[in-house]
Amino acid sequence: MKAAIFVKPGQVEMQEVDKPTIQGPKDAVIKTVRASVCGSDLWFYRGISKRDGGSQVGHEAIGIVEEVGSEVSNVQPGDFVIAPFTHGCGHCQACLAGFDGDCLDPDKGGSTGYQAEYIGFKNADWALVKIPSQPANYSDDQLKSLMTLSDVMATGYHAAATAEVKEGDTAVVMGDGAVGLSGVIAAKLRGAKRIILMSRHEDRQELGKAFGATDIVADRDQAGIDQVMALTGAGADAILECVGSEQAVATAVQLGRPGAVVGRVGIPQDPMMNTNNLFWKNIGLRGGIAAVTTYDRELLLQAVLDGKINPGQVFTKQFALKDIQQAYEAMDQREAIKSLIVF
Repeated sequence: MKAAIFVKPGQVEMQEVDKPTIQGPKDAVIKTVRASVCGSDLWFYRGISKRDGGSQVGHEAIGIVEEVGSEVSNVQPGDFVIAPFTHGCGHCQACLAGFDGDCLDPDKGGSTGYQAEYIGFKNADWALVKIPSQPANYSDDQLKSLMTLSDVMATGYHAAATAEVKEGDTAVVMGDGAVGLSGVIAAKLRGAKRIILMSRHEDRQELGKAFGATDIVADRDQAGIDQVMALTGAGADAILECVGSEQAVATAVQLGRPGAVVGRVGIPQDPMMNTNNLFWKNIGLRGGIAAVTTYDRELLLQAVLDGKINPGQVFTKQFALKDIQQAYEAMDQREAIKSLIVF
C-alpha cells in the first residue's frame, strides 16, 4: 500500500509499505477515506522534535473497517468510523473517568500511521467511533467536519471543558490554528457569551468570527494582556491555551480573573513555568491530551450530524496522498490552516 513516510526534517514523501494486518485480538484494519496533517506533525517536520527517518506518519483519519480481531464486537467490517489519535480501552480508571486520552492500557500503542491507504488500529472495540451510514451519503463538507472529530475538534473541546467554560462566561482562546479555532466553536457550544480570539492573521480572524468569536486581539505579550484586561475588566472566566509555547502559557495565566481556569491543550514545548502567577490570583491550570472517543460519543458527533457545528471549515486546502509534501508545506508556510488528504 501507499503511505506517507517521514524522510528527514522538511521532507515527507509517499512510499510503498506493507499493508497492516491484525496483530492482536483488539486490532482493526481500516481503509482510509480521509486523513489530515496536524499542527503537531510540524514539530518533527521542522526538526524541533525528533522522529526516526523512514517512519509512517499521521494520527487523524476516518475510514471503513476492513477487518477486526477476535475480541472486537462493537464495530465490524463495513462500518464507517472515526479513528481517534487516542486508543482508549474503555475499561481502565482513566477511560472510566472520561480521560481516554490518558488510557492506562499498556497495549494501546503501536497503531500505524494514518496518512496511508490502510491503518492498523489498536483497541478498536472501544476507541473507534461508529458514524451512521456510509461516506457516499455525506457531502464533502460533512466529511470534513467528521474528519475533525479524530483529533482537532475534540482537542479544542478539551480546552474548553478543562477550562470549565459554562453558560454566560467570557472566554479567551489563545491560538488561531485549527485547534484554537475549534476551541472557539467549543466555547460557544458550552454557552460562552463572549469569546476573545487572540490572532494575528486576517483569514483566521474571519473564520474565528464565523465560529463565534466576539472580539479579536492581535497583540502578544503585555500589549495583548492589556487589551484583554481592557475588554474584560478583571480578566476572563476561562482561558483556552491552544499553542503550547512558553510565551503562550506565560500569557495565558495572566489573562484570567481571580479564580479563573486555564485549559491547556497546546503540546508543551518548555518544561519550566512560574507557578507564582497562578497562586496570587487563585488561577487553576488543567488540560492535557483530549478524550476524543468520550467527547465524540457524548456530544460532538451528534453536533456535527445535526449541523449544529461545522468545524470542517478549518480545512482550507486538500491534497492527494502523492502530494503529501505539498500538504505539509502548505501548513508550515501558513498557506493552509489545515491540510486535508483525500483518498
